[in-house]
Amino acid sequence: MKITPTNRTADHPIEPLILSRWSPRAMSGEAITNEEMLGLFEAARWAPSTYNEQEWRFLYARSGSAQWPAFFDLLVEGNRVWCRRAALLVVICAHKVFARNGKPNPVHLFDCGNAFENLALQGTAMNLVVHAMQGFDYDRARTLLTVPDDYAVVAMFSVGRPGNPSELPEKLRGMEIPSGRKPVEKIICEGKFVFEE
Repeated sequence: MKITPTNRTADHPIEPLILSRWSPRAMSGEAITNEEMLGLFEAARWAPSTYNEQEWRFLYARSGSAQWPAFFDLLVEGNRVWCRRAALLVVICAHKVFARNGKPNPVHLFDCGNAFENLALQGTAMNLVVHAMQGFDYDRARTLLTVPDDYAVVAMFSVGRPGNPSELPEKLRGMEIPSGRKPVEKIICEGKFVFEE
């Protein structure tokens, strides 16, 4: 099944890949290859970062592996419902201090977001589902996965092959469409912060 959004139109010219990236939940349950997985992480590797710190770290579990139950159990119940058919679960961590001098890095989360977006766009190009989540137990992830204190536990994401939305629970089926975005004029402001919410 191909991921093909049908309801998105950019107001200004942009690369089609950006419009094609969205976050489906329907996955087939099929495995992804090691090469496909490494291709995703390779894309993340080339993201820009402050002083080339490359603060991101990815902890992963493949479906059916010995690590899978621990990662799956970190998810809130609402995410377990559809992540059970994922091929890969990943926890993203970000180094909070500069490796070069140990001082706080105020943009560690920003840089980590850059890496994830590279990975998500690569997944779209490979016709894979990549869905980021905040619905998991951050503290348990830190403890269970032995994440050091100088790293932030940032997010989780799932990866899989596109599946049939009709196999999702009924309440999720209606959400299985690419979402729109606010107009550019609502998110930019020349000069001072003057936005109306």
